[in-house]
Amino acid sequence: MSPRSAPPRFGPLQLALAAAGTAAATLDLCMDGWVAAEYARRGHPGWAALSLSVLAAASAAAQACSWLWLRSDPPALRPAVPVLLLAALHLLQLGFFFRCLYALKVGWRVCWAKAEEEDEQRHMAFLSHDISMLRLFETFLENTPQLTLLLYIILRTNKAELSQGLGMGTAFLCVSWSLLDYHQCLRSFLQDKYELSQASSVVYFLWNLFLICPRILAVALFALLWPYGVAVHFILVWLAMFLWVSLQGTDLMESPGPEQLYRAMVAVILYFSWFNVAQGRTLYRSIIYHGFILVDSTLLALAWLWGRAPSEEHSYLLPVVSAALPCYLLGLGLRVTYYKWLHPNVQVQQEGRYDEVDANGGSDGVEFRSFLQPDLVNRRMQRLSQIHFSWSQLAQRHILNGAAAVESAV
Repeated sequence: MSPRSAPPRFGPLQLALAAAGTAAATLDLCMDGWVAAEYARRGHPGWAALSLSVLAAASAAAQACSWLWLRSDPPALRPAVPVLLLAALHLLQLGFFFRCLYALKVGWRVCWAKAEEEDEQRHMAFLSHDISMLRLFETFLENTPQLTLLLYIILRTNKAELSQGLGMGTAFLCVSWSLLDYHQCLRSFLQDKYELSQASSVVYFLWNLFLICPRILAVALFALLWPYGVAVHFILVWLAMFLWVSLQGTDLMESPGPEQLYRAMVAVILYFSWFNVAQGRTLYRSIIYHGFILVDSTLLALAWLWGRAPSEEHSYLLPVVSAALPCYLLGLGLRVTYYKWLHPNVQVQQEGRYDEVDANGGSDGVEFRSFLQPDLVNRRMQRLSQIHFSWSQLAQRHILNGAAAVESAV
Protein backbone atom coordinates (compact mmCIF):
# COMPACT_ATOMS: atom_id res chain seq x y z
CA MET A 1 0.00 0.00 0.00
CA SER A 2 1.75 3.14 -1.16
CA PRO A 3 1.72 6.28 0.94
CA ARG A 4 -0.55 9.09 -0.09
CA SER A 5 1.08 12.46 -0.73
CA ALA A 6 -1.86 14.66 0.20
CA PRO A 7 -4.54 14.84 2.87
CA PRO A 8 -8.14 13.91 2.05
CA ARG A 9 -9.60 16.18 -0.60
CA PHE A 10 -11.66 19.18 0.39
CA GLY A 11 -15.17 18.96 -1.03
CA PRO A 12 -18.65 20.50 -0.67
CA LEU A 13 -19.34 18.63 2.58
CA GLN A 14 -16.15 19.97 4.15
CA LEU A 15 -17.05 23.46 2.94
CA ALA A 16 -20.49 23.17 4.56
CA LEU A 17 -18.93 22.01 7.83
CA ALA A 18 -16.44 24.88 7.73
CA ALA A 19 -19.29 27.35 7.22
CA ALA A 20 -21.22 25.73 10.07
CA GLY A 21 -18.16 26.02 12.32
CA THR A 22 -17.81 29.71 11.51
CA ALA A 23 -21.51 30.26 12.18
CA ALA A 24 -21.26 28.37 15.48
CA ALA A 25 -18.30 30.49 16.60
CA THR A 26 -20.24 33.65 15.75
CA LEU A 27 -23.34 32.39 17.57
CA ASP A 28 -21.28 31.47 20.62
CA LEU A 29 -19.76 34.98 20.72
CA CYS A 30 -23.21 36.54 20.44
CA MET A 31 -24.54 34.31 23.21
CA ASP A 32 -21.68 35.34 25.50
CA GLY A 33 -22.40 38.99 24.85
CA TRP A 34 -26.13 38.45 25.47
CA VAL A 35 -25.49 36.65 28.76
CA ALA A 36 -23.11 39.41 29.96
CA ALA A 37 -25.64 42.08 28.99
CA GLU A 38 -28.36 40.25 30.91
CA TYR A 39 -26.15 40.15 34.01
CA ALA A 40 -25.57 43.89 33.81
CA ARG A 41 -29.25 44.62 33.17
CA ARG A 42 -30.35 42.59 36.19
CA GLY A 43 -28.00 44.40 38.53
CA HIS A 44 -24.98 42.06 38.58
CA PRO A 45 -22.14 44.07 37.03
CA GLY A 46 -19.54 41.86 38.72
CA TRP A 47 -20.78 38.77 36.92
CA ALA A 48 -20.93 40.69 33.64
CA ALA A 49 -17.38 41.95 34.11
CA LEU A 50 -16.10 38.47 34.97
CA SER A 51 -17.82 36.95 31.93
CA LEU A 52 -16.39 39.59 29.61
CA SER A 53 -12.94 39.25 31.21
CA VAL A 54 -12.87 35.52 30.50
CA LEU A 55 -13.97 36.18 26.94
CA ALA A 56 -11.32 38.87 26.45
CA ALA A 57 -8.49 36.76 27.92
CA ALA A 58 -9.36 33.74 25.78
CA SER A 59 -9.67 35.85 22.66
CA ALA A 60 -6.35 37.63 23.32
CA ALA A 61 -4.49 34.32 23.75
CA ALA A 62 -6.01 32.87 20.55
CA GLN A 63 -5.28 36.06 18.59
CA ALA A 64 -1.68 36.03 19.81
CA CYS A 65 -1.23 32.44 18.60
CA SER A 66 -2.86 33.27 15.28
CA TRP A 67 -0.57 36.25 14.73
CA LEU A 68 2.58 34.33 15.71
CA TRP A 69 1.67 31.52 13.34
CA LEU A 70 1.02 33.93 10.49
CA ARG A 71 4.41 35.52 11.02
CA SER A 72 6.14 32.13 10.85
CA ASP A 73 4.17 30.76 7.87
CA PRO A 74 5.71 30.61 4.37
CA PRO A 75 4.94 33.87 2.52
CA ALA A 76 3.10 31.97 -0.23
CA LEU A 77 0.54 30.72 2.29
CA ARG A 78 -0.22 34.06 3.93
CA PRO A 79 -3.38 35.96 2.93
CA ALA A 80 -2.76 38.51 0.19
CA VAL A 81 -3.49 41.49 2.45
CA PRO A 82 -1.12 44.08 3.93
CA VAL A 83 0.68 43.06 7.10
CA LEU A 84 -0.55 46.17 8.90
CA LEU A 85 -4.14 45.21 8.15
CA LEU A 86 -3.56 41.70 9.51
CA ALA A 87 -2.00 43.17 12.65
CA ALA A 88 -4.96 45.55 13.07
CA LEU A 89 -7.45 42.72 12.70
CA HIS A 90 -5.71 40.72 15.40
CA LEU A 91 -5.52 43.74 17.71
CA LEU A 92 -9.26 44.19 17.20
CA GLN A 93 -9.74 40.48 18.13
CA LEU A 94 -10.95 39.66 14.61
CA GLY A 95 -8.01 37.55 13.47
CA PHE A 96 -9.75 34.20 14.02
CA PHE A 97 -12.87 35.27 12.13
CA PHE A 98 -10.70 36.63 9.33
CA ARG A 99 -9.04 33.22 9.11
CA CYS A 100 -12.44 31.51 8.95
CA LEU A 101 -13.72 33.82 6.20
CA TYR A 102 -10.48 33.51 4.25
CA ALA A 103 -10.65 29.71 4.52
CA LEU A 104 -14.24 29.78 3.26
CA LYS A 105 -13.11 31.87 0.28
CA VAL A 106 -10.33 29.43 -0.57
CA GLY A 107 -12.66 26.48 0.04
CA TRP A 108 -15.26 27.91 -2.32
CA ARG A 109 -12.60 28.30 -4.98
CA VAL A 110 -11.45 24.73 -4.45
CA CYS A 111 -14.98 23.30 -4.60
CA TRP A 112 -16.76 25.38 -7.23
CA ALA A 113 -14.20 27.37 -9.19
CA LYS A 114 -12.56 24.24 -10.60
CA ALA A 115 -9.38 24.79 -8.62
CA GLU A 116 -8.39 21.13 -8.57
CA GLU A 117 -4.63 21.61 -8.30
CA GLU A 118 -2.98 19.76 -5.44
CA ASP A 119 -1.44 23.03 -4.24
CA GLU A 120 -4.92 24.47 -3.65
CA GLN A 121 -6.01 21.34 -1.80
CA ARG A 122 -2.94 21.49 0.44
CA HIS A 123 -3.45 25.20 1.01
CA MET A 124 -7.00 24.54 2.17
CA ALA A 125 -5.86 21.74 4.46
CA PHE A 126 -3.22 24.09 5.91
CA LEU A 127 -5.84 26.73 6.71
CA SER A 128 -8.31 24.20 8.14
CA HIS A 129 -5.74 22.73 10.51
CA ASP A 130 -4.82 26.12 11.98
CA ILE A 131 -8.49 27.01 12.45
CA SER A 132 -9.08 23.69 14.22
CA MET A 133 -6.26 24.32 16.68
CA LEU A 134 -7.31 27.91 17.35
CA ARG A 135 -10.91 26.84 17.86
CA LEU A 136 -9.81 24.22 20.39
CA PHE A 137 -7.67 26.70 22.31
CA GLU A 138 -10.27 29.45 22.39
CA THR A 139 -13.04 27.01 23.27
CA PHE A 140 -11.28 25.68 26.34
CA LEU A 141 -9.98 29.07 27.41
CA GLU A 142 -13.41 30.68 27.07
CA ASN A 143 -16.27 28.15 26.99
CA THR A 144 -15.25 25.93 29.89
CA PRO A 145 -14.76 28.84 32.34
CA GLN A 146 -17.99 30.38 31.03
CA LEU A 147 -19.79 27.10 31.61
CA THR A 148 -18.52 26.98 35.18
CA LEU A 149 -19.58 30.59 35.77
CA LEU A 150 -23.02 30.00 34.23
CA LEU A 151 -23.62 26.91 36.34
CA TYR A 152 -22.44 28.72 39.47
CA ILE A 153 -24.83 31.63 38.84
CA ILE A 154 -27.76 29.29 38.13
CA LEU A 155 -27.09 27.45 41.39
CA ARG A 156 -26.55 30.68 43.27
CA THR A 157 -29.82 32.26 42.10
CA ASN A 158 -31.67 28.93 42.00
CA LYS A 159 -33.19 29.78 38.61
CA ALA A 160 -32.16 29.65 34.97
CA GLU A 161 -32.87 32.37 32.43
CA LEU A 162 -33.34 31.64 28.74
CA SER A 163 -30.03 33.30 27.86
CA GLN A 164 -28.20 31.15 30.42
CA GLY A 165 -29.75 27.94 29.15
CA LEU A 166 -28.91 28.72 25.56
CA GLY A 167 -25.41 29.81 26.57
CA MET A 168 -24.74 26.55 28.40
CA GLY A 169 -26.10 24.49 25.51
CA THR A 170 -23.96 26.18 22.87
CA ALA A 171 -20.88 26.11 25.11
CA PHE A 172 -21.14 22.36 25.80
CA LEU A 173 -21.62 21.66 22.11
CA CYS A 174 -18.65 23.85 21.15
CA VAL A 175 -16.34 22.15 23.65
CA SER A 176 -17.15 18.60 22.55
CA TRP A 177 -17.25 19.50 18.86
CA SER A 178 -13.87 21.24 19.00
CA LEU A 179 -12.28 18.09 20.46
CA LEU A 180 -13.80 15.93 17.74
CA ASP A 181 -12.80 18.30 14.95
CA TYR A 182 -9.26 18.55 16.32
CA HIS A 183 -8.94 14.76 16.50
CA GLN A 184 -10.15 14.37 12.92
CA CYS A 185 -7.61 16.95 11.73
CA LEU A 186 -4.82 15.06 13.50
CA ARG A 187 -5.81 11.84 11.78
CA SER A 188 -5.49 13.46 8.35
CA PHE A 189 -1.70 13.30 8.73
CA LEU A 190 -1.63 9.53 9.23
CA GLN A 191 -0.66 7.46 6.22
CA ASP A 192 -3.52 5.36 4.80
CA LYS A 193 -5.52 5.91 7.95
CA TYR A 194 -9.28 5.42 7.84
CA GLU A 195 -11.31 8.41 8.92
CA LEU A 196 -13.74 8.16 11.80
CA SER A 197 -17.11 6.67 10.91
CA GLN A 198 -20.34 8.36 11.94
CA ALA A 199 -20.76 5.98 14.88
CA SER A 200 -17.15 6.54 15.97
CA SER A 201 -17.58 10.31 15.74
CA VAL A 202 -20.77 10.24 17.83
CA VAL A 203 -19.16 8.11 20.54
CA TYR A 204 -16.01 10.25 20.54
CA PHE A 205 -18.18 13.36 20.90
CA LEU A 206 -20.24 11.88 23.74
CA TRP A 207 -17.40 10.51 25.83
CA ASN A 208 -15.70 13.90 25.95
CA LEU A 209 -19.02 15.48 26.92
CA PHE A 210 -19.62 12.99 29.73
CA LEU A 211 -16.09 13.37 31.11
CA ILE A 212 -16.10 17.16 31.12
CA CYS A 213 -19.55 17.62 32.71
CA PRO A 214 -18.66 16.16 36.16
CA ARG A 215 -15.51 18.28 36.31
CA ILE A 216 -17.40 21.50 35.63
CA LEU A 217 -20.09 20.52 38.14
CA ALA A 218 -17.54 19.89 40.90
CA VAL A 219 -15.82 23.25 40.34
CA ALA A 220 -19.16 25.11 40.25
CA LEU A 221 -20.32 23.46 43.49
CA PHE A 222 -17.08 24.42 45.24
CA ALA A 223 -17.48 27.99 43.99
CA LEU A 224 -21.03 28.04 45.38
CA LEU A 225 -19.64 28.07 48.92
CA TRP A 226 -16.18 29.56 48.38
CA PRO A 227 -16.27 31.83 45.29
CA TYR A 228 -12.83 33.25 46.01
CA GLY A 229 -11.46 29.87 47.01
CA VAL A 230 -12.13 28.49 43.53
CA ALA A 231 -9.83 31.19 42.11
CA VAL A 232 -7.05 30.00 44.42
CA HIS A 233 -7.81 26.40 43.47
CA PHE A 234 -7.61 27.21 39.76
CA ILE A 235 -4.27 29.01 40.14
CA LEU A 236 -2.73 26.16 42.14
CA VAL A 237 -3.92 23.43 39.76
CA TRP A 238 -2.97 25.54 36.74
CA LEU A 239 0.56 26.00 38.12
CA ALA A 240 0.85 22.25 38.72
CA MET A 241 -0.31 21.52 35.16
CA PHE A 242 1.99 24.17 33.71
CA LEU A 243 4.94 22.62 35.54
CA TRP A 244 3.92 19.15 34.35
CA VAL A 245 3.69 20.31 30.73
CA SER A 246 7.04 22.10 31.00
CA LEU A 247 8.74 19.00 32.40
CA GLN A 248 7.41 16.91 29.51
CA GLY A 249 8.82 19.39 27.01
CA THR A 250 6.98 20.89 24.05
CA ASP A 251 8.24 22.39 20.80
CA LEU A 252 5.17 23.61 18.95
CA MET A 253 6.07 27.28 18.63
CA GLU A 254 9.04 28.86 16.88
CA SER A 255 10.70 30.48 19.91
CA PRO A 256 10.84 30.04 23.72
CA GLY A 257 8.56 32.99 24.54
CA PRO A 258 5.57 31.84 22.45
CA GLU A 259 6.21 28.30 23.65
CA GLN A 260 5.46 29.44 27.19
CA LEU A 261 2.16 30.88 25.94
CA TYR A 262 1.31 27.52 24.39
CA ARG A 263 2.14 25.70 27.62
CA ALA A 264 0.02 28.14 29.62
CA MET A 265 -2.98 27.49 27.35
CA VAL A 266 -2.49 23.72 27.56
CA ALA A 267 -2.42 24.01 31.36
CA VAL A 268 -5.87 25.62 31.21
CA ILE A 269 -7.12 22.77 29.01
CA LEU A 270 -5.71 20.23 31.45
CA TYR A 271 -7.66 21.85 34.27
CA PHE A 272 -10.81 20.54 32.56
CA SER A 273 -9.78 17.77 30.14
CA TRP A 274 -6.91 15.50 29.12
CA PHE A 275 -4.58 16.81 26.42
CA ASN A 276 -1.42 15.04 25.28
CA VAL A 277 1.69 17.16 24.69
CA ALA A 278 4.58 14.70 24.56
CA GLN A 279 5.58 11.76 22.41
CA GLY A 280 5.63 8.20 23.67
CA ARG A 281 3.12 6.03 25.45
CA THR A 282 0.47 8.05 27.20
CA LEU A 283 -0.96 5.28 29.36
CA TYR A 284 0.91 6.08 32.56
CA ARG A 285 0.68 9.85 32.09
CA SER A 286 -3.04 9.47 31.47
CA ILE A 287 -3.49 7.35 34.60
CA ILE A 288 -1.68 9.97 36.66
CA TYR A 289 -3.74 12.78 35.17
CA HIS A 290 -7.14 11.11 35.45
CA GLY A 291 -6.34 9.90 38.95
CA PHE A 292 -5.42 13.43 39.99
CA ILE A 293 -8.53 14.97 38.41
CA LEU A 294 -10.80 12.31 39.89
CA VAL A 295 -9.41 12.84 43.40
CA ASP A 296 -9.45 16.61 43.01
CA SER A 297 -13.05 16.70 41.75
CA THR A 298 -14.16 14.32 44.50
CA LEU A 299 -12.58 16.55 47.14
CA LEU A 300 -14.32 19.60 45.68
CA ALA A 301 -17.69 17.83 45.78
CA LEU A 302 -17.08 16.55 49.32
CA ALA A 303 -16.13 20.05 50.42
CA TRP A 304 -19.49 21.29 49.14
CA LEU A 305 -21.33 18.47 50.92
CA TRP A 306 -19.49 19.27 54.14
CA GLY A 307 -19.97 23.04 53.98
CA ARG A 308 -23.50 23.35 52.61
CA ALA A 309 -26.34 24.44 54.83
CA PRO A 310 -29.03 21.79 55.47
CA SER A 311 -31.86 23.48 53.58
CA GLU A 312 -34.37 22.55 50.93
CA GLU A 313 -33.14 25.22 48.53
CA HIS A 314 -30.56 23.01 46.86
CA SER A 315 -31.90 19.60 47.84
CA TYR A 316 -32.18 18.65 44.16
CA LEU A 317 -28.40 18.87 43.90
CA LEU A 318 -27.84 15.73 45.95
CA PRO A 319 -29.07 13.35 43.22
CA VAL A 320 -27.22 15.48 40.65
CA VAL A 321 -23.96 15.08 42.56
CA SER A 322 -24.66 11.38 43.01
CA ALA A 323 -25.04 11.07 39.22
CA ALA A 324 -21.68 12.75 38.55
CA LEU A 325 -19.62 9.61 39.16
CA PRO A 326 -21.85 7.39 36.96
CA CYS A 327 -21.64 10.08 34.29
CA TYR A 328 -17.85 9.95 34.47
CA LEU A 329 -17.87 6.15 34.35
CA LEU A 330 -20.23 6.29 31.37
CA GLY A 331 -17.70 8.49 29.60
CA LEU A 332 -14.97 5.96 30.30
CA GLY A 333 -17.26 3.17 29.12
CA LEU A 334 -17.88 4.98 25.84
CA ARG A 335 -14.15 5.41 25.44
CA VAL A 336 -13.61 1.68 25.91
CA THR A 337 -16.43 1.03 23.43
CA TYR A 338 -14.73 3.25 20.88
CA TYR A 339 -11.32 1.59 21.19
CA LYS A 340 -12.68 -1.94 21.39
CA TRP A 341 -15.30 -1.87 18.61
CA LEU A 342 -15.38 1.48 16.77
CA HIS A 343 -11.72 2.47 16.38
CA PRO A 344 -10.64 2.54 12.69
CA ASN A 345 -7.91 0.00 13.48
CA VAL A 346 -10.55 -2.48 14.65
CA GLN A 347 -12.67 -1.86 11.56
CA VAL A 348 -9.71 -2.59 9.30
CA GLN A 349 -8.90 -5.82 11.14
CA GLN A 350 -12.52 -6.95 10.87
CA GLU A 351 -12.19 -6.64 7.09
CA GLY A 352 -9.25 -9.03 7.17
CA ARG A 353 -6.65 -6.35 6.49
CA TYR A 354 -4.40 -4.15 8.54
CA ASP A 355 -4.17 -0.46 8.91
CA GLU A 356 -0.83 0.92 7.78
CA VAL A 357 -0.05 1.65 11.40
CA ASP A 358 -0.51 -1.94 12.49
CA ALA A 359 1.13 -3.48 9.45
CA ASN A 360 4.38 -1.70 10.07
CA GLY A 361 6.29 -4.73 11.25
CA GLY A 362 8.64 -4.01 14.10
CA SER A 363 8.25 -0.27 14.08
CA ASP A 364 7.57 1.36 17.41
CA GLY A 365 5.68 4.24 15.88
CA VAL A 366 3.15 5.07 13.23
CA GLU A 367 3.70 6.11 9.63
CA PHE A 368 2.79 9.60 8.58
CA ARG A 369 2.06 11.00 5.16
CA SER A 370 5.08 11.72 3.00
CA PHE A 371 4.19 15.11 1.56
CA LEU A 372 5.76 15.95 -1.78
CA GLN A 373 5.84 19.69 -1.02
CA PRO A 374 6.83 20.19 2.62
CA ASP A 375 6.30 23.97 2.40
CA LEU A 376 2.57 23.36 2.02
CA VAL A 377 2.33 21.20 5.13
CA ASN A 378 1.06 22.61 8.40
CA ARG A 379 4.06 21.63 10.47
CA ARG A 380 2.37 22.58 13.73
CA MET A 381 -0.47 20.13 13.17
CA GLN A 382 1.92 17.53 11.77
CA ARG A 383 4.01 17.76 14.91
CA LEU A 384 0.96 17.39 17.16
CA SER A 385 -0.20 14.43 15.08
CA GLN A 386 3.15 12.72 15.60
CA ILE A 387 2.80 13.32 19.34
CA HIS A 388 -0.75 12.03 19.65
CA PHE A 389 -0.39 8.95 17.46
CA SER A 390 3.13 7.75 18.27
CA TRP A 391 1.85 4.60 19.97
CA SER A 392 3.76 1.37 19.91
CA GLN A 393 2.05 -1.83 18.79
CA LEU A 394 2.02 -3.01 22.38
CA ALA A 395 0.16 0.13 23.46
CA GLN A 396 -2.35 -0.40 20.65
CA ARG A 397 -3.03 -3.95 21.84
CA HIS A 398 -3.62 -2.58 25.35
CA ILE A 399 -6.12 -0.14 23.91
CA LEU A 400 -7.98 -2.82 21.98
CA ASN A 401 -8.13 -4.99 25.07
CA GLY A 402 -9.95 -2.27 26.94
CA ALA A 403 -7.07 -0.93 28.98
CA ALA A 404 -7.67 2.41 27.34
CA ALA A 405 -10.37 3.31 29.83
CA VAL A 406 -7.97 5.97 31.06
CA GLU A 407 -6.28 6.56 27.73
CA SER A 408 -7.23 9.52 25.52
CA ALA A 409 -6.39 10.19 21.94
CA VAL A 410 -6.71 13.85 22.56
